[in-house]
Amino acid sequence: MCPSVQKKSISSVGDDARVSRRVKPLNWFALLPALFLAGGFAAASAQDYAPLNEPLKIEQVPGSPIYYTVGHPGVPGQANQGHTSNAGYVVTSAGVLVFDALGTPSLGWALLQDIRARTKEPVRYNVLSHYHADHIYGLQAFRDHTDTIIVAQDRAREYKEENEETADERSNQRLDQRRQALAPWVNKDTRVVPPDITFDDRMTLTLGDRRFQMIYAGPAHSASDMMMMIEPDGVLFAGDIVQNGRIPFMNSDDVNTKQWLAALSVVEQLDPKFIIPGHGRPSTAARQAIAFTRDYIEYVRAAMSAAVQGWTDFDVAYRQTDWSKYAKLPAFDANNRGNAYRIYIELEAGEFSSPKH
Repeated sequence: MCPSVQKKSISSVGDDARVSRRVKPLNWFALLPALFLAGGFAAASAQDYAPLNEPLKIEQVPGSPIYYTVGHPGVPGQANQGHTSNAGYVVTSAGVLVFDALGTPSLGWALLQDIRARTKEPVRYNVLSHYHADHIYGLQAFRDHTDTIIVAQDRAREYKEENEETADERSNQRLDQRRQALAPWVNKDTRVVPPDITFDDRMTLTLGDRRFQMIYAGPAHSASDMMMMIEPDGVLFAGDIVQNGRIPFMNSDDVNTKQWLAALSVVEQLDPKFIIPGHGRPSTAARQAIAFTRDYIEYVRAAMSAAVQGWTDFDVAYRQTDWSKYAKLPAFDANNRGNAYRIYIELEAGEFSSPKH
């Protein structure tokens, strides 16, 4: 008999794993082929993943069975092997929970190998901060080699493998681009792996002696942004809501900088002892960790707000803005102008939709 999922609570992987709060059921019949393959009959092996030029560096949260890897700054490319985002995992007595999966199947495979080198416990869950390529392509290794259950926020389902346009990005167009930019680590066999379970606002999962609280924080950087708090450790995987020392990507229809700032306030309220951002170095000082992202958003909003209020053309406003504070930071050339334009449009839409107009 296929397992069942309750909206309020489930026990899908044994007595030590419990999930609660507004969970969308799994389609177990659709999952059966993947589960069959993951049970030891998969033909895939390490040979299916192009070897990395340098090993994945894994660090540990002091005093906790929580491990993470920090991506390189900048945008994905050959020099960094597509490793630009952070990911991590938590080892419990009832299995392993992985947060994000990195930006290529090869990186996902390397992360899985590190897990297997540290523990005999199986991977039970992969939790995704949001569905963007640099966080999800590594899921393929976990889908093909474990019986993991993939968890994401509801709107992650909008990111599809078919040739359909979402407000966030075209998944097939992005995959084609990465096959060029990140060959051989992303290739013709790379695919987008969808979530198995999704939730609306919040979801709580208990695995062994750890409690994981998933919190929807979007739409902010993307439609499906979420964060995960781990108790009793007080460790927060913040996803791309927090990005240290790197110009974040904001040029998307789903970006909402007002909501993004509100999400950063939620991080402050959670007051984690240790915060792991989606990009950049972790920190034991949450307020300092979010300061860069908050300051950048507020700076761009202030500059573009003045332009909108003064009926200044965007190109003129962009040239007149002093970007020297950020110009030498990673991803500035790739992201900053698009970010400013997106915020300009966002503020312009808000101005003309306000009651005074």
